[in-house]
Amino acid sequence: MANRISLWLTVPLAVLVLVGGAAGLSGWSFDVVLPHVLPIGGGVALGLDRLSAFFLVIIAAGVLPCAVFAFAYTRHQKPERDGMTAALAAGMSLFIVSMACLVLARNVLTFLVFWEAMSLASYFLIMTENDRSETRRAGWLYAVMTHAGLACILLGFLTMAQSSGSLSMTAWAQAAAAIDPSKRNVAFVLVAAGFLSKAGAIPFHIWLPRAHPAAPSHISAVMSAVMIKLGVYGLVRIGFEWLGVGPRWWGVLILLIGAVSAVAGVLYAIIDSDLKRLLAYSTVENVGVILLGIGAGLIFHSYDLDSLAALSVAAALLHCLNHTIFKALLFLGAGAIVHATGTRNIEEMGGLLRRMPQTGALFLIGSLAISAMPPLNGFVSEWLTFQALLLSFRVPEQFVNLVFAIAIAALALTAGLAAACFVRAFGITFLAMPRSECVKQAHEVPWTMRLSMGVLAVLAAVLGIAPVVALRPLGYVTAQLLGEQPDLAFSLSGVVAGGSFAAIAPGWVGLTLAVVIFAVWLGFRLTGGSLRKRYYDTWGCGRAVHSPNLEYTAAAFANPFKRVFAFLYRPVTAIEIWPHGESRLFVKTIKYRHESRSIIEEGIYAPLAAAIRRTSARIRAVQSGNVHSYLLYMFLVLVVLLLVAK
Repeated sequence: MANRISLWLTVPLAVLVLVGGAAGLSGWSFDVVLPHVLPIGGGVALGLDRLSAFFLVIIAAGVLPCAVFAFAYTRHQKPERDGMTAALAAGMSLFIVSMACLVLARNVLTFLVFWEAMSLASYFLIMTENDRSETRRAGWLYAVMTHAGLACILLGFLTMAQSSGSLSMTAWAQAAAAIDPSKRNVAFVLVAAGFLSKAGAIPFHIWLPRAHPAAPSHISAVMSAVMIKLGVYGLVRIGFEWLGVGPRWWGVLILLIGAVSAVAGVLYAIIDSDLKRLLAYSTVENVGVILLGIGAGLIFHSYDLDSLAALSVAAALLHCLNHTIFKALLFLGAGAIVHATGTRNIEEMGGLLRRMPQTGALFLIGSLAISAMPPLNGFVSEWLTFQALLLSFRVPEQFVNLVFAIAIAALALTAGLAAACFVRAFGITFLAMPRSECVKQAHEVPWTMRLSMGVLAVLAAVLGIAPVVALRPLGYVTAQLLGEQPDLAFSLSGVVAGGSFAAIAPGWVGLTLAVVIFAVWLGFRLTGGSLRKRYYDTWGCGRAVHSPNLEYTAAAFANPFKRVFAFLYRPVTAIEIWPHGESRLFVKTIKYRHESRSIIEEGIYAPLAAAIRRTSARIRAVQSGNVHSYLLYMFLVLVVLLLVAK
């Protein structure tokens, strides 16, 4: 009962957030201060503008279908976890409230309170199935990384508060031009590090591929599709509003981080056999694509090319919305698969399309959308990002043009690899024959779960065929943020970027594809073709008996990429051979292991963790248990503080 009440509470909350976002995009705004709720820092200060409203729409678009999905999904929880199931639903309600209030925050204390509430709610959601050691490790790592990010944000905010003399973000924007540039640079680096950590950009991403698979699937969907966007929201605020116009290296830094995140994220996704971890790495990739647009916008803004900056930001924000739609669809699809089979390992799947045809079709739509295939929504936002990057020839500096060229190459490589990644994810999961008994028993999920995925699939198609639905309000968002409309012309028939630089007609593309498919079907029928199934033996290298052991595997699909990008994967190969008991000349068992390693974890975090452990071991000596020693420490600290104050 507690579970149902909490879920029914989450649904109207999401609807309320959606209504508020729609009202804000139409021009409604407010500013309210509640001084007695928080007695320090100016109280609770909330305000709504078009950027906040757009992110409210993103929050609602991700949370609402996931909440409906959870009604049937949470029924499979074991009896001993009933209390955790109720806590899960209650935590989700707190999660959406904290995220919505975060984008409305207008002073430091309000922002930090809701940021921490969001982080703690998501932590407890991750720890739902805390009887698993994998979940406990993922929760611990997430807690460490999210609070390290909070520390960076806090230090950056304090730097700005000290420089401007105010805890109000609005006051920061007004005073930014008079603040010492070095302090603004320090504040930007600190705050950007905190927001990039929440967004899951490389090298701050290590929590994401562990935490997202550990959480229940509908929570994974909310975290990946919605929560990480609040890191993007903070980055947009700090880069374009709170700190004023920054130097060019801000944009160059974000652009390079985006390029690395996009390429590395999809490369790690393409080799992973855990379906949910694959989707988590894909989130790192899409965050990189979003950062390419934000970085380009920061660079254009520093050159006073505000219409191009608005185009870049509009492309990034559109990809934020699109990623919310198709990533929620894919994570819910993965949840449906786990619900039906009990496994996340795609090597154990196969043949699911025959047993789960509707889920398979919806997962295919999500795969096409995230692979930027027309006429779905991922294509439009990535195309706009490409055009924004290609228009960099208007920047009169060769070094910056070189950085843009690197970003263009990274985005092109990412697009191709993403298509290969989701050919593997869909093909190995849904096609061919079942590879395990659990898949043979799989069945279609309840209708509420399919309804949630279906709504998201329809939204992916609508935003792909008619992007004007999102581009028009985004024009108002960038006009309020940058004082300039994006260099775009759009209508129901098409989109034109950069004057007459490039044009696309996604509606006509969709119509053409529909006509071609219908024409092929009609021609097939008119020429006497039959749709009756015909069964023949397929070629199996001379074998008459076919088995799942002869199928193409996920490991085989990924092996060429492991070879080409071995410098990144740093694979470890091991072969163990057990001879037969009767004679060593005959082999009983061969075990082959081929694992990949993370160059970032081994090169950055492992040495850092080792250094922290060594330092902690030395510092532990001061914990003597002697009260007189502790009094001496307090006295020394007091003396130092008095000297500093003097």
